[in-house]
Amino acid sequence: METLFIPALLTGIFCYLGAIESPWLFGMSGGFYVVGRPLVAGLLVGLAFNDVQAGVACGLAVQAVFIANLSTGGATNSEITYAAYGGIGLALATTKEPAVAVTLSVFLGQTFGLIFYNTRMAVYSFWNNRAQQAAEHNDTRGIVLNHLFFPQITTFLLRAVPIFLAIFYGSGLVDWLLNHVPEVITKIISVLGGVLPALGIAMLMNIVIKSKIQLIFFFAGFVLLAFAGLSMVALVFISALVAYLYYMAINKPAASAIKESNNSTSNSDVFEDDDLF
Repeated sequence: METLFIPALLTGIFCYLGAIESPWLFGMSGGFYVVGRPLVAGLLVGLAFNDVQAGVACGLAVQAVFIANLSTGGATNSEITYAAYGGIGLALATTKEPAVAVTLSVFLGQTFGLIFYNTRMAVYSFWNNRAQQAAEHNDTRGIVLNHLFFPQITTFLLRAVPIFLAIFYGSGLVDWLLNHVPEVITKIISVLGGVLPALGIAMLMNIVIKSKIQLIFFFAGFVLLAFAGLSMVALVFISALVAYLYYMAINKPAASAIKESNNSTSNSDVFEDDDLF
């Protein structure tokens, strides 16, 4: 347990830094949109546990699950930072298997993550009300405390502390469950953990692909990766080239129409005085 103290503490701190309201890493740019992503979380948690390879593997699997995760009007179906750091941290503290990290991330993100997420917003409304009252009374100190200081303490307590406790005290429970539950259950967890990343990619495709004809590009990339042996870097350059050609092809008719319209307009301007004679 003592060996888990520092990794669990660092993982909790990283979860706090990945909060959307954390200002320490250039606000949302370096915090929520970088440190708060599961792939980056896998790297950071891997560094904390001194196993970068396992951390990145778990982060990649969890990122695939939440790759199409959307927040609409402040509402979300899963809290991605709790899911990333809680699931990956517990996985590295126990089995180091990506399938286990995915299963734990989905469970934590959609249960305790949402509970703490909604609790944070409720507490923030209290601090916002006090900050507004301080502004009405020209209380500069009250504005700073209720707008900056107290909300950051709240975020730290609702993010770093639960993740630290979950990893430090929950790893033993997770390890015990994985060792004592029937083998068929562990196999089901592994299968579901492997399927969920595919589900996340399918959800992303449903958002990105606007017409069925665009599926041709997806299958072409799959064939090049699986059978031609091309690397991901090579596929990125090929994809960029194909995307550029596709963009030029679909926009050429519109450009030609605009050009013809301009030509007709200029011609009409030249001969518009004919009716005067």
